[in-house]
Amino acid sequence: MKKISVMIPCFNEVENVEPISEAVVNMLETELSNYEYEILFIDNCSTDGTRDKLEKICSQNKKIKAIFNVTNFGQFNSPFYGLCQTTGDCTISMCCDFQDPVELVPRFVAEWEKGHKIVSAIKTSSRENPVIYFLRSVYYKMIKSMSATQMIEHFTGFGLYDKTFINILKELDDPIPFLRGIVAEYGHGFNRKEIEYEQPQRRAGKTHNNFYSLYDAAMLSITSYTKVGLRLATLLGFISSGLSLLVALIYLVMKLVNWNGFQAGNAPMILGIYVIGSLQLFFIGLLGEYILNINTRVIKRPLVVEEKRINFDEE
Repeated sequence: MKKISVMIPCFNEVENVEPISEAVVNMLETELSNYEYEILFIDNCSTDGTRDKLEKICSQNKKIKAIFNVTNFGQFNSPFYGLCQTTGDCTISMCCDFQDPVELVPRFVAEWEKGHKIVSAIKTSSRENPVIYFLRSVYYKMIKSMSATQMIEHFTGFGLYDKTFINILKELDDPIPFLRGIVAEYGHGFNRKEIEYEQPQRRAGKTHNNFYSLYDAAMLSITSYTKVGLRLATLLGFISSGLSLLVALIYLVMKLVNWNGFQAGNAPMILGIYVIGSLQLFFIGLLGEYILNINTRVIKRPLVVEEKRINFDEE
């Protein structure tokens, strides 16, 4: 009998962990009853009582496992590590807040049985803030146009991954893995299938996405999968240098010939300093992001450090 793994990362989801576990178990035992299953929660150092709930859930059902991280390892490392700890013939990754619809799981499995090794859920619309959805759309199109890898628009990682793909993830030596980029890069070789859906609102609690987390995701994808930022810096550097030289020559000639009583003063010089200075600061910051990405990879810290495992010994 084939085995399905469901991996659910969580952080301060005390109101959602019990309902999501009940919903997933009910779906697996009714609609996918001809499969074995395991559910793995990986908790990113919650402080709101989520871990107590997980302890209770795991004690009631030995097919539900949990990993507790010693600290918060970020929105990318923890789910990636969780995927690598599953043991099923396929693994389904989904969020704890019900924004990834549980009812799509049987469709994922049906496509998997047809031979699709990766099934990606694509948001076509969202019941969340329309401004945020618009900004995400702009971001995805920008990254897609900048990257040599054909990035997948409105793909958050929600979907199904065959065991063969999970084994590749385990072999990757990347301390800051970007799953969305990895799926986009290697997905074609795994007969990837897309399923569209409308993203619902959170069932309970507040989103943990803020400006910093969204910025962190954007910078990770830019510095990991694009070169255009640094090349744009070089190109604009040449252009601004040329324009500055041209303005300086024009200013010098007009000053020497005193064209029409030319009295521009220091205005062109001051404007030039501000423009060039702002460009330099922007691209120094962008260069710093690339260096930070390189530095993190060189240090090679572990993806996650575990504090505790529950129900893994039941195997």
